[in-house]
Amino acid sequence: MALQDLRVPTLGQAMRPNIWDVVALILVIGAMVLIVYGGEQTAAPLSALDITPVSLDPANLPAYALRTTMRMLLAIACSIVFTFIYAALAAKSRRAEMVLIPLLDILQSVPILGFLTFTVVFFMNLFPGSVFGAELACVFAIFTSQAWNMTFSMYQSMRNVPKDLEEASQSFHLSGWQRFWRLDVPFAMPGLIWNTMMSMSGGWFFVVASEAITVGSTTVTLPGIGSYVALGIQKQNLPAIGYAILAMLLVIIAYDQLLFRPVVAWADKFRFEQTASASAPTSWMLDLFRRTRALRALSYPFAAMNKAISNLHLTLPAGLKLPARSGPPSRAIDALWLVLIVTSTGYAAWRTYAYLSATLGPSDFFSAIGYGFLTLTRVIVLIFFATLIWVPVGVWIGLRPKLAERIQPLAQFLAAFPANLAFPVFVVVIVRYGLNANVWLSPLMILGTQWYILFNVIAGASAFPTDLREAAGSFHLRGWRWWTKVILPGIFPYYITGAITASGGSWNASIVAEVASWGDAHLTAAGLGAYIATATEAGDFPRVVLGIAIMCILVTLFNRLLWRPLYAFGERRLRLG
Repeated sequence: MALQDLRVPTLGQAMRPNIWDVVALILVIGAMVLIVYGGEQTAAPLSALDITPVSLDPANLPAYALRTTMRMLLAIACSIVFTFIYAALAAKSRRAEMVLIPLLDILQSVPILGFLTFTVVFFMNLFPGSVFGAELACVFAIFTSQAWNMTFSMYQSMRNVPKDLEEASQSFHLSGWQRFWRLDVPFAMPGLIWNTMMSMSGGWFFVVASEAITVGSTTVTLPGIGSYVALGIQKQNLPAIGYAILAMLLVIIAYDQLLFRPVVAWADKFRFEQTASASAPTSWMLDLFRRTRALRALSYPFAAMNKAISNLHLTLPAGLKLPARSGPPSRAIDALWLVLIVTSTGYAAWRTYAYLSATLGPSDFFSAIGYGFLTLTRVIVLIFFATLIWVPVGVWIGLRPKLAERIQPLAQFLAAFPANLAFPVFVVVIVRYGLNANVWLSPLMILGTQWYILFNVIAGASAFPTDLREAAGSFHLRGWRWWTKVILPGIFPYYITGAITASGGSWNASIVAEVASWGDAHLTAAGLGAYIATATEAGDFPRVVLGIAIMCILVTLFNRLLWRPLYAFGERRLRLG
């Protein structure tokens, strides 16, 4: 009887709001109001953009920042859904992997201009005369700059799940659905979170191009920080660019503290190790919500629903199950699948060749290939130097969670800094001192993509088990031996993911980096990016298609000949567990 008497007051006390509930409720209501306000703007007619065009008045920047941030967050949500589906198929099905991973190599190397060319008309026709169609086209363009590195990270993590954890999931008879949510997603969480942060920052690099939607001879400019920056560059208004950079910094600090820092602190429990972490990351926002009473009580039904869904034992009906095989995979089915892939690829190549050969000759093909190898040389050199610089820095940051908390907003801001804002400095210096544009424009390619290496190395070092670090210390491993025997093997899969996405992003960035201008000064570096940019400006679609096709082929071959063997080596020799 006494126990029953105690239960009611305890439950009532748990539901009674405290001061932390008030603070958290204000934040939640404020976020909802901003979302509703931003959503209302997307329902306006397309003519409203002509009535209120983008202005360089700094007073408009808060509204512009809200619109841009909502587009990027929606694109991130779509990228997460795409990542879970695409990476799971590629990691769990060997035959699907044969198609999906080369296709992912191609998708990450296709320039954003190539996506916009084919998708803008589709989204605009879905909602004719409405801003919503242009907004969807913009979100899709940002999505194409965010999804690929997240998918590579998830795929890499799912392929490198420790063997003892796999055996544990088998001993508990987990279904494929349960294993995905109870093992694959938690193990992939540290790397996925850092790549999500990188994707948010990388989206800023392309937001300038994505907020100006062109349909035929009509250009639709959506209000946002990207369009504000583009107008500032066009008007050569340096104060306006400074205001945009300040607004971008404030936005990055806001979503880092309100979103990413709590997620990083929450996901620390998913680290793979047998001993407790010496220094766990913290978040004032996460602590705030953990101290609430009413809000936490209201979240219990959602937590219970999430747990119930993740624990569903989903299996195929007995009539749809394939007969079990004890031997190796069927070579006949593999051969048929390979024939289908080769046939489809050959047909696509033939159709492309037929389209290009109607207007272009062999000299155009050889010229474009030569430009492709020039850009390839730049990519290799830049990735090499970025590796030398950012791998030690990433390890240093990742092994110190408290330092990572301070560095995280700065790293996101540097990764988000649009490279085209650095064009004026490069152009002025190159013209003033008569430097070679073929050499000194090259660093612009890596400005926005070197951060893929840094963020993935930080993720790998953060996820490195504490017990292995303690074992290395007990064996007195120091200096070069510690790097080669301990930390480099531990972060190797993460580094490969970062290097693949950095190299693919560098190819993509070459289109804006090999052609730079400021005012009346225009500089061009010989390369495939300049070739595609020049053809796009001239409306020469056969050369645009040729340039993109050669870029995709070179990226795929480079990944197949270098990065994929290194991936396989990491799975075979450097797997934890």
